[in-house]
Amino acid sequence: MFKKLLLLCSVVLILTSAGYAKEVGGINMPDTLAAGSDTLVLNGAGIRTKYFIKVYVSGLYLKQKGGDANAIMNADEPMAIKLQVISNMITSDKMKETVMEGFKNSTNGNMAPYKDRIDAFVGVFKDNIKLGDVYDMIYVPGEGVKAYKNKQLKSTTKGLDFKKILFGIWLSNKPADNKLKASMLGK
Repeated sequence: MFKKLLLLCSVVLILTSAGYAKEVGGINMPDTLAAGSDTLVLNGAGIRTKYFIKVYVSGLYLKQKGGDANAIMNADEPMAIKLQVISNMITSDKMKETVMEGFKNSTNGNMAPYKDRIDAFVGVFKDNIKLGDVYDMIYVPGEGVKAYKNKQLKSTTKGLDFKKILFGIWLSNKPADNKLKASMLGK
């Protein structure tokens, strides 16, 4: 009887944890994410902190795990970044401002060649942002970066060059948060 109960508890534990690779800041990050016809795996995840406030949980999804930020940013292969808002203090204006600052850092201040695409992308954050909102930015080669809010497609931005600067917000030499960058790279 004890062995059957132990086996049943083990099965329940396995089934309830299936589909989530990592719990970060109270958020269960899925272990996989679809990008077109590809399945991506969670490379790493962490918490974005700004002025000591935990803002969002972010995860990096790749075809296969890797730790080289430059190789990831430059790769023309499916990948994604998932953000889940964990603060009530985040507003649409604050998010747009923060993303614009990230683009400035990612491009070393040379945003002009990307201006129209950056402006269009930042529009993803124009609607009211609330606790629990999830943003998925999924790059599919030949199609571009598809930005989703709560599983609804909000925009598609073409170009590998745009994907590089977008992912550079978190992975460049001037990332949004160094600890988050290390966590997303699985370190």
